[in-house]
Amino acid sequence: MRLKLSVTSAVEQWFNNLGKRPALAVMVSILWLSLIGWVAFGWNLGSIGLIDETEPLFAEASRQMFVTGDWITPFFNGETRFDKPVLIYWCQAIAYAIIGVNEWAVRLSSAIAAMGVISLAFYTVQWCLAKQDELEKVSRSTRRYLTAFVASAMMALNPEMIIWGRTGVSDMLLTGCMASALLCFFLGYAGKGSTQDWGLGIREEFFQSRSEITSPFPNKWYLACYVLIAAAILAKGPVGIVLPGLIIAAFLLYLGKLREVLREMRPLIGILIIFGLSAPWYALVTWRNGWSYINSFFGYHNLERFTGVVNHHSAPWYYYFLVVLLGFAPYSVYLPIAITRLKFWQRSHWRLQERSQQLGLFAWFWFAGIFGFFSIAVTKLPSYVLPLMPAAAILVALLWSDFFQATKAKQTILSPSFHPPSPSPFLRVSGWVNVVFLSFLAVGMFNLSQLLGRDPAIPNFRILIQKSGLPVTGGVIWLVCAVLVAGLLLNRRWNYIININLLGFVAFLIVVLTPAMFFIDRERQLPLRELSVIALQSKQPNEELVMMGFKKPSVTFYSQTQVNYLRFPQEVVKHIQNEAAKTPQPPSLLLLAEQKKFLKMNLEPDDYKNLATKGAYNLIRVPFKKRKNQKLDISFDVH
Repeated sequence: MRLKLSVTSAVEQWFNNLGKRPALAVMVSILWLSLIGWVAFGWNLGSIGLIDETEPLFAEASRQMFVTGDWITPFFNGETRFDKPVLIYWCQAIAYAIIGVNEWAVRLSSAIAAMGVISLAFYTVQWCLAKQDELEKVSRSTRRYLTAFVASAMMALNPEMIIWGRTGVSDMLLTGCMASALLCFFLGYAGKGSTQDWGLGIREEFFQSRSEITSPFPNKWYLACYVLIAAAILAKGPVGIVLPGLIIAAFLLYLGKLREVLREMRPLIGILIIFGLSAPWYALVTWRNGWSYINSFFGYHNLERFTGVVNHHSAPWYYYFLVVLLGFAPYSVYLPIAITRLKFWQRSHWRLQERSQQLGLFAWFWFAGIFGFFSIAVTKLPSYVLPLMPAAAILVALLWSDFFQATKAKQTILSPSFHPPSPSPFLRVSGWVNVVFLSFLAVGMFNLSQLLGRDPAIPNFRILIQKSGLPVTGGVIWLVCAVLVAGLLLNRRWNYIININLLGFVAFLIVVLTPAMFFIDRERQLPLRELSVIALQSKQPNEELVMMGFKKPSVTFYSQTQVNYLRFPQEVVKHIQNEAAKTPQPPSLLLLAEQKKFLKMNLEPDDYKNLATKGAYNLIRVPFKKRKNQKLDISFDVH
């Protein structure tokens, strides 16, 4: 017992030192953010090849931009690509120029965006709790820093953030810009008329002087918000301004502060900044491509995705409940109590609160706004709710902040009326739901081979993954976590429960997920990469590369050549016959496909030359000039 008290006192003393020594606090915070950022996003970021199908589309369009110098119109495989705006292509092309055309450069912008929003969220949570301590005239450095540490860790270490933070697509770039814009808005809103702690003990007076009131410009946080909204528009389109605007407007209307805050924000200046930064590219790309861009991007990829089903991505109304449950696992089980704890329906209570103490309410509007918006949308994808993950982490961290208190004796000196919080029955129930959820994850891992679907590129994938032992290892990790959480619940050690969930996820990431990603890459993507490189080295002048079967954009990226994607064997046979009949006749054709697809073409051994076989794929050359006066005969047998 004495040892436990001494350890607890030492921890409290260490956190108190952070509160008293700003330089130390900054250094420790940077080290913590660097550690979780590297584990979640930096570690082995470029060691795994591009993953078909979406990531290589962005990577190749950016490579084309880098090679051709056309920074306005994105192209993929010789065709315009209007799916997403230009920011992701710019970021990847700049990374190519700095570190070369490789997987690191493709994913670097996503990783930086993720680490940026996590760092800003860490600062925001710490600052708001510091303001609360100042209002209550207490010093709770342990609570303040532990909550910020946990919030940033949960924000980084969850499946949704890790998947998209390690993938070179526009989703994490949108999330980083949008979430950072919302956090900057809140800091500008909460810091108005108060003493501003600019970072971990470094303070600056931040009050509404006469010059500030009459200034045509808003404060620096509002300015940063406007710049980030412009970046979000360039990352994903209109949703980059629509969603932040709806969230901020709903929050201010609820508190009855819309007019007051709009005067502070100088919205006319904001509109000029937002459209001054984002509109020029839209004007240039529209001027160059006309209605084809307008119809494709604004019509098909925005309006139709919201009002109709695009690319068969439909789902039931409860779809995003499941996505959040699994995407924010294992902490998602605490979201219901974290939200109900706010009592957001007590409007009069929240209107009386200091602005800096409304972070929880703002995070709720943030979470509900994105969840509701995309639940209404007809097209549904898991990545659509990625921007609500930072809000979810803040909500759960604020729930656990009540248990990150200093010892009772220490707090009594500062505030005699202090009493440690006792967990509500709802929290106890949530704790046991946590145990059940972790147990379900364990059972799912033990039976993973039965739950996996079939991948044509890895026919024996279930057998291979079972032999690897990874599912059993993952099941053991989650089962141990379930037992530990149950033990903590029985012993009423509430403040350690969330830490066990975090440590369990880190162990799962390092021991199971990372080896699994290498395993899948080796079995699924490596054969295509190797054959693409062989095609690049073997390709003769004017020789076409054709891929039969499912479209794999990584072939275009790694072969650095235009690929003719044809779905069915009869299409390929007809294409070969047409090419052979051309005048002048091309010398030959490279064909890449799964081995079983070749059998359906009934090619004679003399009709082709096998260049390489990797995994489930073959690369062959089909010559058009065989022997003098002999016609190439390739027919398709429907049997």
